[in-house]
Amino acid sequence: MAENGEINGRLDGNDDTQRPNGNSEMSIGGVRAAMVAARQRVLDKMNNGADTVGAGPVQDEAFPDVHNAASSRQCWICFATDDDDTTLMWIQPCNCKGTTKWVHQGCLQQWVDEKQKENRDRKVACPQCRTEYLIFFPKAHKLVILLDKIDALVYKICPFMAAGIVIGSLYWTAVTYGAITVMQVAGPSEAMQVMDRMEPTVLLTLLPVIPVGLIFLKMVHWEDSLLLFLRKASRNVPVLNHILPSPVMNESGAVTEMPVSDGMSCTRVFTGALVLPTIATLVGNMFFQSVSSPFQRALLGGLTFIAAKGVIKMYHKQQTYKRLSRRRILDYTEENKKRVEDNPPPVLSSAGAGGSPLVHADHVAPPN
Repeated sequence: MAENGEINGRLDGNDDTQRPNGNSEMSIGGVRAAMVAARQRVLDKMNNGADTVGAGPVQDEAFPDVHNAASSRQCWICFATDDDDTTLMWIQPCNCKGTTKWVHQGCLQQWVDEKQKENRDRKVACPQCRTEYLIFFPKAHKLVILLDKIDALVYKICPFMAAGIVIGSLYWTAVTYGAITVMQVAGPSEAMQVMDRMEPTVLLTLLPVIPVGLIFLKMVHWEDSLLLFLRKASRNVPVLNHILPSPVMNESGAVTEMPVSDGMSCTRVFTGALVLPTIATLVGNMFFQSVSSPFQRALLGGLTFIAAKGVIKMYHKQQTYKRLSRRRILDYTEENKKRVEDNPPPVLSSAGAGGSPLVHADHVAPPN
């Protein structure tokens, strides 16, 4: 009964050489029920022949049933055969050979629907031979064709419309911020007079330039250039030697120095730039009350704030620079280990100009 075992193996779904793995989307319970029913049908025919016929004729009459079962069509999706339902339509949609070339029209349509649920224009091919299925649609009405073209056009235009909405929102936000800044710095009455005298086109062009210019101004690190110049000039100016000592030399006579940089943080630059007009106005009203013009007060307040902040940053950088210049690598002993733990390295900015971390160490970690 070798062929009987082969049929049982095919009905069990073990025909690995011909059946593709395409039944993953179908119901597992339905597949098992169809397999069990088909197997039981073949076995019942064979058993009925054994009960009525002798041992010799049993094989003569049983083998034709087995051969018919082996040569009958079987759907590779639901595993049903011709005997299960004679009303279903069979098709050969690809170049597969053997039992896998047959499939029910309804089963394959459900499988194609599952593949095209994200995109109905997606091409679907046989999972085994990779032949693209020939999917035919009846001719659509002209109105339906027009609606399909409109839908496809809207689908393509939507990304550009979304980008335009975002850019427009940013533009009008910049215009609003510029107008508020002008009123805050120059005073409401004077600002309204200035903006009323300007052409609308010029006004809508200059107002958004205010936040953009503040952001670019914030990105300029003038303190670093000035501090570097003062370090070089301290060698020739005795007074600066007490404030900005010359670079420290190591045992070999080489200069031991490490540049100190604040890096570039997008959020810090953005926030600092947009808050600057408010801080300038507050500082101007606090220290320059004798100045009658609100704009001049804000201008003096802004310059004072930038200068004071720059001096403080330069002092902090110089002190950090001195610590980094005098760093030493110690022997790995318990005493030195505790000494390093009690004297941690200086905390520097964690992001460089390109967003990458700046690695500055006060000591080199010993190997494990």
